[in-house]
Amino acid sequence: MGCPNLDGSLSFDGCTYCNNSSFSPFYCKSDKSIRQQLTEGIDFFSKKYKSQKYLAYFQSYTNTYTSDTNFENMLNEALNVTGVVGLVVATRPDSISETQIKLLDRLAKSHYVSIEFGIESALDKTLKRINRGHNVQATIDAFAACRDKSFHTGAHLIFGLPGESKQDMLSHADFINSVQPSNLKLHQLQVLEGTALAEEFKQISEDFVSFTVDSYIDLVIQFLEKLNPNIVVERFTSESPKEMIISPDWGGLKNFEFVDKLRKEMKTKDSYQGKTF
Repeated sequence: MGCPNLDGSLSFDGCTYCNNSSFSPFYCKSDKSIRQQLTEGIDFFSKKYKSQKYLAYFQSYTNTYTSDTNFENMLNEALNVTGVVGLVVATRPDSISETQIKLLDRLAKSHYVSIEFGIESALDKTLKRINRGHNVQATIDAFAACRDKSFHTGAHLIFGLPGESKQDMLSHADFINSVQPSNLKLHQLQVLEGTALAEEFKQISEDFVSFTVDSYIDLVIQFLEKLNPNIVVERFTSESPKEMIISPDWGGLKNFEFVDKLRKEMKTKDSYQGKTF
């Protein structure tokens, strides 16, 4: 799909940090059908994972930003691909309709279904600075509309956005607890080539928290201790192509390597998710 923050509905400039090519797999091109993209992705991974089943992840841009009819057609196309057993749909909290919610609720009766909202921050001042195009209230409303449905809800949160202090970032745990997502994905801010944020970073880098691996682990641990233990944390870090990253330089650290370091440090500190919840 497209994005209302790029086509002029909200803005032509997009979110300042966003470079979709940093997380789009090589087999995902918009000139290919959904079936072709999924089939090529499954072929790629099935060489290593012989019996694995798959979730169709509608990731790049805003995947509810289309007509309700087209939205239903694309989800059904994905579910009709052999090996696909469920759906994950990434979108904005200000871009979901009641009809789409009802469709997701119906499909979730027979498949794994999750809707992921990019909330990024729980502070309006930050959302405005990164040209997100929605406010915190939109996030509250989106999760309220999806509450008590059969599908899962996910939230994406970025640590290190310009102007946010460590205390600001830790306070996001209280907000996440209040909107009650099923799942949460955390990201350290990566300043990427080809973004408006890269230009801002070069001019006023003092407004950015440049995490080392250890300082980020420390922040994540404190955040997790405040987080409702019923929320499933699916991811802790971003992984963008090394050649695109301006800051921070973690030497190509993989997510599984980070998780191993995090677990060891949590054991050392006798820490666990929800310790101070």
